[in-house]
Amino acid sequence: MSWQTEIAHRLPYGYIKYADLTMRAPDASVPAMLLEVDRVTEPVDELVDKLRRYTEWFELLAPKADAIKEKAARGGHGFRLWSRLYPATGREGYVPVAFVFTGKTAAQRESRMRLEQAARPYFAGAPYPGSGAGITAVDCHRAVPMVVTELERITADPAGAAGKVWRRLGRDEWQTLCEALDNPDGDRLYVVQWERARRRKAEREAAEREARRPVCTSCGVKFIDDRWDAVRGRGRSWGSESDGLGGPCADAASARAEAERLARRQAEEAAARAAAEPPATARSRGVFGVGRRR
Repeated sequence: MSWQTEIAHRLPYGYIKYADLTMRAPDASVPAMLLEVDRVTEPVDELVDKLRRYTEWFELLAPKADAIKEKAARGGHGFRLWSRLYPATGREGYVPVAFVFTGKTAAQRESRMRLEQAARPYFAGAPYPGSGAGITAVDCHRAVPMVVTELERITADPAGAAGKVWRRLGRDEWQTLCEALDNPDGDRLYVVQWERARRRKAEREAAEREARRPVCTSCGVKFIDDRWDAVRGRGRSWGSESDGLGGPCADAASARAEAERLARRQAEEAAARAAAEPPATARSRGVFGVGRRR
């Protein structure tokens, strides 16, 4: 039951794409894979056309699927028709497609397996949305993982199809099937690179912020965050003497100003009291300085 032949994939315009073989091997970490067998008789354009039709089928929405939610979902696999027929792949991307070549010469088979340039739009993936410098990871969620091999290579390997006899389009090395279907340059790499980019951005912004940090005009020491935030929170441009002072110097200047205001107030109050008191009335005195008696 691991293999089925001639599975139909019907397209809206009436074309039916039949897979030569459909493999289901969950114990081998391959829940599903579609295989095409080529005896090196079909033109490369026809092979690419097969991949194009598979891609079109993978992108079909399931009946009554919410198109708006599908666009918002990552990859939207759960809203697509293929997810009703095949199990989840456990990896980014659609159900993988394998081309197995056989017959003719090794050189002819090798040349046939070089489909990269023509098939790139279907297997290569795309940059992650919003990714910037330092992000080389590839978003494979809406790509077809495509692998190639030769029947002769499989039969010559002691491990058979379990050996390093598979090559994923876009890579040069021969790998096991699980290695070839894996996406080390996909989500996992993106998370690492995104975190690294986030740290670098934070470090760069912190350095730029530190370069803008003001210095006390009195003692030359940089402002601490609380003092800087307090000055900036006043909603006015700097310019007054106190705005250019750091916390301790600003506190000292404030204390001096308060002492001066207190001294001025005390002096003003003393002057006001002196001005409010009437002048002392001198006593009437006689010719000899003795007061007259009645």
